[in-house]
Amino acid sequence: MRNEKEMMDCVLQFAEQDERIRAVTLEGSRTNPNVPKDMFQDYDISFLVTEMDSFVQNPDWIDRFGDRIILQTPEDMSMFPPELGRRFSYLMLFTDGNRIDLTLIPLDEKDDYCKEDKLLLVLLDKDNCLPEVPAPTDEDYWVKRPSAAFFADCCNEFWWVSTYVAKGLWRKEILYAQDHLNLYVRPMLIKMLEWQVGVQTDFSLSVGKNGKYLKNYLSEHSWQQLMQTYPSGSYEDVWNALFTMGDLFRRTAQEVADHLQYECPLEEDRRVTNYLKRVQALPSDAAEIF
Repeated sequence: MRNEKEMMDCVLQFAEQDERIRAVTLEGSRTNPNVPKDMFQDYDISFLVTEMDSFVQNPDWIDRFGDRIILQTPEDMSMFPPELGRRFSYLMLFTDGNRIDLTLIPLDEKDDYCKEDKLLLVLLDKDNCLPEVPAPTDEDYWVKRPSAAFFADCCNEFWWVSTYVAKGLWRKEILYAQDHLNLYVRPMLIKMLEWQVGVQTDFSLSVGKNGKYLKNYLSEHSWQQLMQTYPSGSYEDVWNALFTMGDLFRRTAQEVADHLQYECPLEEDRRVTNYLKRVQALPSDAAEIF
């Protein structure tokens, strides 16, 4: 597996030799001093170029970076609408295990681009054309203090969509129930746990994408409870996960509310929890809920 120096040399040697490329930057976890280093970290590289067409129309130039296991070009895919405007990206996983996410950016977007992400490190600037870029920091990704309205909306969404999970479970629609549990209810729980960490750390750090560093900050009890909210494919497991989520959300929301001096919707919680228990106890041939 090529080491970091070998990878960076490969990228920069190519960029130095190609007149179309005027600047090179690195972003993401490799510029973040707070992220543990490991062999799975991507190289998030951007080339700021004078023109795009010759790169995009003749993509063989990416072979320079190594033999690939797989390539994805999101801006050229029918399934996913392009999100980068005039930019174009190549996501490359190589046979030695390294990965480069390389984005071509029109040079005339340089000023806007350099303001987009504070985890930006300039590796090459042939013409000294880029604006001054401060040292990389992950402060844009720190847990944000919620407003009272945002906190209330999170609670409301959690309890509201919990009723959809219950409905799906009673109907024996396991995929419907699992999707609502994992796509709508779970994100509210994770958000509340992030706010708990923010409260404990004065909102001064990031818990990572998908809350991947939450384990470092939660109590052992909360972490184990969170792990119990990931059910298998049985209806009983999904019911158990739903109620465990409710218990963990309730306790965490109360702590966050107390610290931020917000109102916690305990009555809404109580009514919905009673409703969930009622639906769980309904016979399969029930014609009425109450």
